[in-house]
Amino acid sequence: LIDWLRTPRPAAGPGVWRYGHVPRPDREPDETPLRAVLSGAMVSFLAAILLWSLLRNGYIPYWDVLLKLFTPGDWWRPLGGGPQPGTGGPLALALYRLALFAGVFYGIGRFGRWPYAWRRLIQEYRHTAVRVGLALVAGIVVVALVRGGWVPLKDVAYALMPFEKTAPDAMYINQRRADTAQQIVTLVAVLPFVRLALRRPGNRVAGVPSHAPEPGTDPVAWPELRAAGLVEAADRLAAEAAAGTMNDVDHTRIRTVWKAARSAPDRQAAFLREVHARGAAAFLHPSGARRLPGRSAAHDLLLRQVRLGTVADGPRNPYPRRNTGLALDPSVLGTSMLAVGPSGSGKTTRLIRPLVESLALQALAGQAALVVVGSVGSALGPDEAYDIVIGIGDPASPHDLDLYGGTGDPDQAAALLADALADETTDTRRAATALAQLLGPFHAVHGRFPLVAELRELLDGGPAAHPSLRTALERDGQSALVRELDARQRQHGTAGDPATPLADRLALLDRPAFAGFFDTTRTKQPFTMRALEHPVRVRIDLPETGHAEASRLLARLVLAQFLTRATARTDRSRFACLVLDDAGHTVTTATVRGLQRLRSANAGVVLGLRTLDDVPEHLRTPLLGAVGCRVALAGVTTWDGKRFAETWGTEWVQARDVTSRTVRSDEPLTRVVHTLRKLVTGRAVTTDAVTVREVERERWSASDLAHAVPPGHAVLSLTHVRGDHVPPLLVDLRN
Repeated sequence: LIDWLRTPRPAAGPGVWRYGHVPRPDREPDETPLRAVLSGAMVSFLAAILLWSLLRNGYIPYWDVLLKLFTPGDWWRPLGGGPQPGTGGPLALALYRLALFAGVFYGIGRFGRWPYAWRRLIQEYRHTAVRVGLALVAGIVVVALVRGGWVPLKDVAYALMPFEKTAPDAMYINQRRADTAQQIVTLVAVLPFVRLALRRPGNRVAGVPSHAPEPGTDPVAWPELRAAGLVEAADRLAAEAAAGTMNDVDHTRIRTVWKAARSAPDRQAAFLREVHARGAAAFLHPSGARRLPGRSAAHDLLLRQVRLGTVADGPRNPYPRRNTGLALDPSVLGTSMLAVGPSGSGKTTRLIRPLVESLALQALAGQAALVVVGSVGSALGPDEAYDIVIGIGDPASPHDLDLYGGTGDPDQAAALLADALADETTDTRRAATALAQLLGPFHAVHGRFPLVAELRELLDGGPAAHPSLRTALERDGQSALVRELDARQRQHGTAGDPATPLADRLALLDRPAFAGFFDTTRTKQPFTMRALEHPVRVRIDLPETGHAEASRLLARLVLAQFLTRATARTDRSRFACLVLDDAGHTVTTATVRGLQRLRSANAGVVLGLRTLDDVPEHLRTPLLGAVGCRVALAGVTTWDGKRFAETWGTEWVQARDVTSRTVRSDEPLTRVVHTLRKLVTGRAVTTDAVTVREVERERWSASDLAHAVPPGHAVLSLTHVRGDHVPPLLVDLRN
């Protein structure tokens, strides 16, 4: 926890995983190709060997004149001879040769960019085994040069070694000393390459603080509490963090409570009492949970981010974003997300599941409310990770779903039901009117809304349904509701009456498999979207086998209820999110309008689709325009790719056109050379003319989205709630 808190999180744009992020330059440096760099280094190395060989073997005269000018004359033999034994001449010559060797190889090494070539080679082959192997080969070459006398280290060592001259066994003593000197020289030559082999390339490892925080800014010590005078609370929490009894959820939860309490002195006193009494367990989530079981993704609760993958290192992505982490948080999810990908593309496991985990963790920290809708058995986390699990059609489910969204207003309940029950051929407004004409009288008489079977009978116009309601309303003096009921009776059975298709659609829920559900008599505890006022974690399991149409109807109902309630919340401090793992056939015109209103309500919706064909054709383009985050996973069709390509638009790029022209010459010698070159290469001698121009091209074409996205990857664009845009990026979801 301490390392996690102290890890730097530099400011970055939307979608950047900021935990341990190292910013990259805005533009790609103009680097020479690796082959050219290595070729230059090798040629310069051979040139250095050649020059030193000429110096070493005396082919370059007067190389030692400078040495003899600055040393005593009695150190040297007459007529330009070698050093005199017993003087400082041998040591001076050895040091001079070593300095000359260093100067030659340093100068040519700088010219050949040997250090740069080594770094490029290590960056190209990042494996430790490759780095060790290269250092081993280079070390062997240098040791061979040293032992062969090419590197004048032995001469210096021998000049410094006190050899015996008068001892009886001087030959054996001197041999041992010479061997010792050679071992020392070999060790000195090997040490730099050992360091190169053990040195870690690149920047520091993400997650490890680069330096200790400055005094007063260490997040482990809770400086904000100390600044407010709550030193005891800060000491208690810092001690719990040091002891390992606090986790990231605890830290984030307590920090969230403090942000809400710091402006009110009375709440500060309550905050101090709770922390003093419970420490890291203060302000627990209503479930009492402090951890989320089955965490599989990388989360940073300080920034409320979840890492989805790594931006691919390719020319399609902007250079500053390549090889950086891709993360999502409520600031981009607040614009809602649409993810399209076929089965097996990783939509659920690599995209939906990490998002659900992140929002569940934020709910434990009091920052979010989460509702997840998926099919039975979908990989959306264990039951222990949720506060409420509603298994529609499962008799063992302790929770129920309120068909009317928890509202007591018949008109609002009718609008929600109409959005879920009306199909493409039914006018939603007429359907809502028909339902309101029945729900209002029924609620006035019974004090509740009808059960599924009762509502179906009312829509069918059963012989005993309407007269009994009319009698009760007349008895209570509800003349306005009597007129509503009379209007419904007059419209019943006429051409275009929406009640008949509504009853047919409602019959999908009036099945034995759903007996006991959608109960308005409160025999079961129903879940309503009013719970979004609290940090809840809810999962709704819809039956797929044999009840696919009913599941789609329920998904539409939940979506309509969420869109209505999320914008009607009085407390919008928590981020509310609805995740639909399969949103096929759930999008309506009202849905598209509702998505656009969520940005200002601190709420968002995540929609998963196998294909855009599951959305009515006239709503596909408006849906892509209503959401701010768009994801096209590997395997989408060209038809779906065309919609994404139109949404992402075009950009200006530099196009290079190369024109080759055959070289013709009238010079006889040049023609002979060109003929020989053509015989050797098999191609005519040509010159290239390069034209660079600015052209407007699609960011991603439909064909590229369908065929150029590798498995496990996705192309996604993001939009911040402030309006900042991130262009489509190719992301590796496996990393």
